[in-house]
Amino acid sequence: MIDKIFVEGILSKQLGLAGEEVVGRIEIPTTSANGDFAFPCFRLSKQLKKSPNEIAADFATRIKDSSIDRVEAKGGYLNIYLKRDAFVKDALKTLKAFGTKKHTEGKGKTITIDYSSINIAKPFHIGHLMSTAIGGSLYKIYEYLGYTVVGVNHLGDWGTQFGKQIVAYKEWGDKQDIEKRGVASLVELYQKFHEEAKKRPELDQQARDWFKKIEDGTDKEATQLFNWFKDLSLTEAKKTYERLGIVFDSYNGEAFYSDKIPAVVEELRAKKLLEHSQGAECVKLDELDMPPCLVLKDDGASLYATRDLACAKYRKSTYGFYKNLYVVAYQQALHFRQVFAVLGKMGYEWNKDCVHIQFGMVSIEGGGSLSTRAGNIVFLEDVLNAATQKALDTINNKNPKLVEKEKVAEQVGIGAIVFGVLCGSRIKDVSFSLEKALNFDGETGPYLQYTFVRCKSILKKLDKKLLSGTVDAKHIADESSFELAKLLVRTDEIASEAGEKYEPSILTRHLIDIAKAFNRFYLQNRIVGESDAVAKARAALTQYTATVLKKGMQLILLGTPEEM
Repeated sequence: MIDKIFVEGILSKQLGLAGEEVVGRIEIPTTSANGDFAFPCFRLSKQLKKSPNEIAADFATRIKDSSIDRVEAKGGYLNIYLKRDAFVKDALKTLKAFGTKKHTEGKGKTITIDYSSINIAKPFHIGHLMSTAIGGSLYKIYEYLGYTVVGVNHLGDWGTQFGKQIVAYKEWGDKQDIEKRGVASLVELYQKFHEEAKKRPELDQQARDWFKKIEDGTDKEATQLFNWFKDLSLTEAKKTYERLGIVFDSYNGEAFYSDKIPAVVEELRAKKLLEHSQGAECVKLDELDMPPCLVLKDDGASLYATRDLACAKYRKSTYGFYKNLYVVAYQQALHFRQVFAVLGKMGYEWNKDCVHIQFGMVSIEGGGSLSTRAGNIVFLEDVLNAATQKALDTINNKNPKLVEKEKVAEQVGIGAIVFGVLCGSRIKDVSFSLEKALNFDGETGPYLQYTFVRCKSILKKLDKKLLSGTVDAKHIADESSFELAKLLVRTDEIASEAGEKYEPSILTRHLIDIAKAFNRFYLQNRIVGESDAVAKARAALTQYTATVLKKGMQLILLGTPEEM
């Protein structure tokens, strides 16, 4: 395969460079005018006692290979231009195997991903979208790369709020209404509790008493109500997860770790890491320039950090993870730094394999027009419904006779929302409008889906004899075909980079580049009406584009309708 690794081998061998001087340093120019690959010579200047320009000029005269058309020195870079026919011939072999081979990058390695992590008896709202989409996409990317992946929904299912929920239900609740409206009804009750508690402070003590019963596990009614709230919440949430194409292997939340906390506290004491501070107990992290990590409150109750320490230990002992990822908003950065630091002080070197994958906030322009069923909270279900309806309206205007248009509208609408949060760097705050997200012409989810549909439509119209047999690469060595082929063969490399950097947007942007390149290729290259040899070559490139786009969209949680 004529790729970065291939070029690294040529440079290392023909220029006498050590591996570390070449590996990982090959760049892909943003414009083909600067070559298909580029090698910066700046780092070698001190070693070779020459300017980068002189080094590049010298190197340019020494590179020779049958796959290389020419080499040019420019601005301290060695720009390498490939022979198009040789590259495309090689690319076709690679693309023929795309999606059929098993990737070995993650063989024998397990990655645990903690994402979405909704709160029981509270709304699955728009604020959960980033964690859910990023984590869900990373799950599929790592799975594709050959890792064993464990998706964990670390439920928020512990704390005094559940005592409050029970008090609210017993005071004002209606079982039939809750069964009918689910979490929305529970949220209204929870809000009513807080309003009433201002006038009746004794309600707070009742809530603490009920939660104590949940903790003890000895009160049948408390346990039944707690489990009922949990089941209702999960049943509702799973419908949304199914619409998003999200999967989990574990729903072990905070409650699961409640009986594992004493052992963690005892270990911290045994290792003389716990110190008293104003009645509470903490682990000091002064040497790391961090505030103390609180482990127990003054009443002996555990905190998030305590539960996360127990959780990390459990995941390591249960899954033997290679990486333990937490897809949680950037506001929790200090919390995770503290938890990982405490694990290190406890002597667990695997703390370096625990990673906080931070992301920004998400908001919807015009969110006020969406249903806000609880205070100022926008339910995620309402966002998905609104996007699906807008997509259906567009279909009814443009293609009202489309078969299964409701199903397609669901794929397009939800795809637009998911793409909207995965197309940019995860750390940036995201604000997008449904109108822009559902645009079929811009850099959007529907644009990707439409390009895939275009590929499938072209292929359906062709004689079957054009879709099999030997392809002559010389017929797709023109500029637009060559640029498309270059992008297609890099997809696995890009997926690997997205996984390495915990950044689905790297793959998302790559797929947009492929879609743009295909549409340029299609405008400049007829298939119908050309000789069989030419049509067959162009049809092959179209087929490979469809294959890559389909797999790529699956990795970023987009549906792949074959008609729109």
